[in-house]
Amino acid sequence: MVFALSGCQPAAKEEAKAEPVALTISAAASLKDAMAEIQTLYLDEAPDTTLTLNFGSSGSLAQQIQQGAAVDVFMPASAKDMTTLKDAGLLNEDTLKNILGNEVVLVVPKDSKSTITDFAQVVDPSITNLGLGEPSSVPVGQYAVDVFTYYQVLDQITEKIVYGKDVKEVLTWVETGNVDAGVVYSTDAKASTGVKVIAIAPAASHKAIVYPAAVIKASKNPDPAAAFVDFLSSDAAKAVFVKYGFTTL
Repeated sequence: MVFALSGCQPAAKEEAKAEPVALTISAAASLKDAMAEIQTLYLDEAPDTTLTLNFGSSGSLAQQIQQGAAVDVFMPASAKDMTTLKDAGLLNEDTLKNILGNEVVLVVPKDSKSTITDFAQVVDPSITNLGLGEPSSVPVGQYAVDVFTYYQVLDQITEKIVYGKDVKEVLTWVETGNVDAGVVYSTDAKASTGVKVIAIAPAASHKAIVYPAAVIKASKNPDPAAAFVDFLSSDAAKAVFVKYGFTTL
């Protein structure tokens, strides 16, 4: 009897082991580099977790969630897209928190001979095409519209604008010289060796840039998902975000 009972113990221990957890994180394209490092850090802390990172424009990601995409955590580059899901009743609101801030910058190719030094000067004939994120779905595009409206030049540059599907596409256009200038986040410019920043938008010229995070109500792993959102505000995660140029909130 003793032998039989002792023989059952290993199986019981196996049953007590943590079950593997798979989480899908949908995050703004501008977070791609930083989140790759965050993923590594988190898996060291939670080795039974598998993270799938899905990047894109915040508006497109929000739309995917509204259409039933299996997502556990959403981290857009604007409060607007998070509010859309909140109003639709798709969030676990207790987990909602603001994580990061950023800046909007005007960039040109690194070898550009352009002499412009601020956003208002994109009306100059030397700028024949200007890369912006699609304002309806890309937050940095929305912020760019705010900035050019602030400087009262939006109507004058409409025909120059080329719209990208996300901020990374706009950055690539500038790097390759396919546009003369583009509007991206300071974090994107910092990560690139192919562009130079010629202007930083004043904070008063656009809506506040906030990256919130929250657990999606339909998540099948709400507790592990909430733990990941909490990790985004940890000292370890903050150090990574700061390294990539974000401000922590």
